[in-house]
Amino acid sequence: MDSSMINDERVVLTAGTIVGTRDGGVRSFFAIPYAAPPVGERRFAPPAPVDPWSGERDATMRGASAPQRIKDFPGLDIIPLVGDGQARGDDYLTLNVVAPVDAAGRPVMVFIHGGGFVVGSKDASVQDGTTFARDGIVYVAINYRLGIDGFLPIPGVPTNLGLRDMIAALTWVRDNIAAFGGDPTNVTVFGESAGAMAIADLIASPLAQGLFGRAIVQSGHGAMVRDISVAQRLVKKVAGLLNVSPDAAGFRAVGPDAGLDAVEAVSKPTARIDLRDAQGREPVFGISRFVPVFGDDVLPDKPVAALEKGVGADIQVLIGSNAEEMNLYFVPTGVKAKIGRLLAWFVLRKSMPRAWSVLKAYGAGKRPIGDVFVDATTDLVFRWPARMFAAAHRGTTHMYEFEWQSPAGGGLGAAHGMELPFVFDCLSVTTGPEGLTGTAPPQELASRIHALWVRFATDGYLPWPAFEADTRQVYQLARGETVTEPPMPAAPYLS
Repeated sequence: MDSSMINDERVVLTAGTIVGTRDGGVRSFFAIPYAAPPVGERRFAPPAPVDPWSGERDATMRGASAPQRIKDFPGLDIIPLVGDGQARGDDYLTLNVVAPVDAAGRPVMVFIHGGGFVVGSKDASVQDGTTFARDGIVYVAINYRLGIDGFLPIPGVPTNLGLRDMIAALTWVRDNIAAFGGDPTNVTVFGESAGAMAIADLIASPLAQGLFGRAIVQSGHGAMVRDISVAQRLVKKVAGLLNVSPDAAGFRAVGPDAGLDAVEAVSKPTARIDLRDAQGREPVFGISRFVPVFGDDVLPDKPVAALEKGVGADIQVLIGSNAEEMNLYFVPTGVKAKIGRLLAWFVLRKSMPRAWSVLKAYGAGKRPIGDVFVDATTDLVFRWPARMFAAAHRGTTHMYEFEWQSPAGGGLGAAHGMELPFVFDCLSVTTGPEGLTGTAPPQELASRIHALWVRFATDGYLPWPAFEADTRQVYQLARGETVTEPPMPAAPYLS
């Protein structure tokens, strides 16, 4: 251990005293429980308060992650983005706090990890958070329930348990963050991918109002939600795979490993399940079967509909996407280079009506079909729904686009997840022959993007105009310029 690291940092919380570490000007506390372990009778219950402890609790180890299995990406190291999923244990409804030494009244940033609502961890190295603490932020990263336990609306079980966990974690932040020098009245929640989708839902949730004043939504929006009745098809499918009844009693009998087997089976592209809504759309485009549902007390309405009614209008929102999101899924796998017209149509038709019209709008017959398919799905899945969310939000909204192109993985470009090491100013963890950002990513861009996020969390300032549905100002991060963006070809197919 470095001589500058000290294992005697103590903080008194509402549930008891914790002991963390100090390294230079930064204090770190890991695996602090914000809710009781979700096991036994608490497994399919809303997050319960932490049982107080006597003495001192060790907060120097990172602790367990929610049960999950990480799949390899061909030629690409994604572990820095999602973690390895190997840390097992019951007590995983926990969070990390990384804070400046002697902080008082500092801005707070709470990060919610991505991973398709089935993988991911607060402890993935890209989201360590030390750089935010270095720059005056009290940083928090949280775990939450995943997959069957977090996002399957089982009859007899409260819906959206994963979102309820996040709300419990934010409530913990409100009640405890001052002990670390954070200002509970100046909280920014931010996340990427599924974490960003969840934040978009929390902006629209009546149960989360007042818990944060700003939100940063990175490659997410509020459209990846299902009607509870549609999601019941998934409940029955998973129950059938497990040979249990599709209710609370049936799923209580399922252990973590059997549950993960079923998640893997139902998540395969070949799994026979139709999750299209009444309009014939599958809002998640097959990326994940497990997503939040609407029609309960957490999300009474679809998020965009709630925003149009004024919900979340007092929250400042920074939302954006990457220019080539779907490259992450289709470049390393070789799909972009190999896909033919028939397969492109067939895959898209499983999620949308008028699939061939969409492909023609993106140049089918005039450009390589792989380019057409990836451009169309990038706009349908990520970019245009993010603009729809921005247009619906009745409060102050700014929009960005991350367009720096990585040479890694056969030309990932501005793929999904690419902005993360820039936001966290931690390029070293994604640099290398199999790293997301290649061998020589630009540090200047990371410094600049990170500084934008810090300043926004501090006082809400951003150096470009707010987004308006009519004028459509979008700030391109790599160029450092604001553009007026025309509607995308995808727009008529998602309205």
